[in-house]
Amino acid sequence: MTFNLAAYRRQWFTDGASARRDVLAGIVVALALIPEAIGFSIIAGVDPRVGLYASVAIAITISLIGGRPGMISAATAAVAVLVVPLVREHGVEYLFAATILMGIIQIAAGLLRLDLVMQFVSRSVITGFVNALAILIFLAQLPQLTNVGWETYAMVLAGLAIIYGLPRLTTAIPSPLVAILVLSIVSIALGLPVNTVGDMGRLPEGLPSLAWPQVPLTLETLRIILPYSLTMAAVGLLESLLTAQIVDDMTDTDSDKRQECAGQGGSNIVAALFGGMGGCAMIGQSVINVTSGGRGRLSTFVAGAFLLFLLAVLGPFVGRVPMPALVAVMIMVSIGTFSWNSILNLRRHPPTSSVVMLTTVAVVVLTHDLSLGVLAGVLLSGIFFAGKVQRMFAVERALSDDAAEATYRVTGEIFFASVERFTRAFQAEDRARRVLIDVTGAHFWDISGVGALDKIVARLRRDGREVEVIGYNRASADIVDRFALHDKTGVELGLAPH
Repeated sequence: MTFNLAAYRRQWFTDGASARRDVLAGIVVALALIPEAIGFSIIAGVDPRVGLYASVAIAITISLIGGRPGMISAATAAVAVLVVPLVREHGVEYLFAATILMGIIQIAAGLLRLDLVMQFVSRSVITGFVNALAILIFLAQLPQLTNVGWETYAMVLAGLAIIYGLPRLTTAIPSPLVAILVLSIVSIALGLPVNTVGDMGRLPEGLPSLAWPQVPLTLETLRIILPYSLTMAAVGLLESLLTAQIVDDMTDTDSDKRQECAGQGGSNIVAALFGGMGGCAMIGQSVINVTSGGRGRLSTFVAGAFLLFLLAVLGPFVGRVPMPALVAVMIMVSIGTFSWNSILNLRRHPPTSSVVMLTTVAVVVLTHDLSLGVLAGVLLSGIFFAGKVQRMFAVERALSDDAAEATYRVTGEIFFASVERFTRAFQAEDRARRVLIDVTGAHFWDISGVGALDKIVARLRRDGREVEVIGYNRASADIVDRFALHDKTGVELGLAPH
């Protein structure tokens, strides 16, 4: 993990136009973070200040040390739902301690290169993750659209009209910001009977203070918080790395996933020290940032800094922002996040890919747990891949003219999923005195494949056959030499004869 100062500077400042876009995008994100952070605090069973202060600390810190410029991290529902039992049974101070340990674990994950696990997440799983999150974002707006007056629906429609209509006239100012400002002015001026941000919960006053969690530093405390910290760290990293990949695709740029892991850890530690809960990357707010023109670290920093300004200075005014304006922004996010091409691709893509995508969506939507959905998708992808590879395998048998020698030519991949078919190919009664097994076109991947070959050789020799195995490639020869009991590598490799 090397540090390039010149590249780091470019991630902050490129030119005046990009800086202006970053600032305006950050302002939009800050406004959208408030109801989300309050809602997540309510889910976790803590004071709204815990979620709001966490969002400020995480956003500012990750802008400095994260690996994905332009991505927004803050308090999230994915982490909030995990800590409900901890807060209920032990109190908020244990939540702060668990969040610090969560950050330490994430820093260790970055140092150990656990970000490479993302290589095993298929495109179908990522598409399912994105679609499920878009559905969850939309469903989360429904409470604000039920049992309300016509004014709410009118404001939401007006907000969407501004969001999608203004870019046809100008892109100088992000249309979501204009929608929020215009609807706020109209709502306050006319005194419309709609829900406001203040109805979500009491906004904090003043600045957060630095403090160490008031818990005993004992093994008993570690026993209590460790399971929660491990789960929060895993879920936080999974959602952050997936979101980073999505932002990579949206901006056509690369990011340092290893640095992002460590950055998430450092941000969570800072959040806990300032009285905040744990968090991770937020795909909804990241999409708002990117679509509003935010690309650099400055946009993320402004989101956190402006949120702090709103809470400390403009709290009473922010509390009067109408929720329909923010609902309109989040509906725009859900529409923009959903991969609409994936619906058409259901007929074009292989059935297994579609099943993985739909399974990921279904599990996430039904459980509201992103980690479970991704885990289900990854497992299903692995099963389908193993099934596909184990069919890339064949054994052909040929007899010599005098029927004294039988040659078995093996092609394909020999591993745990194909050993049954490999073994069954040698089950037929063979009267030949000599058996030659040619594995020139085969590859042995694991000890299951070696064990299967061992059993075949042992059975044939026990039946009085003379057996020889030829054609190992170098990798197969190495694993056979190490783990085989009845057979060793071929003479043509210059190794031990049979």
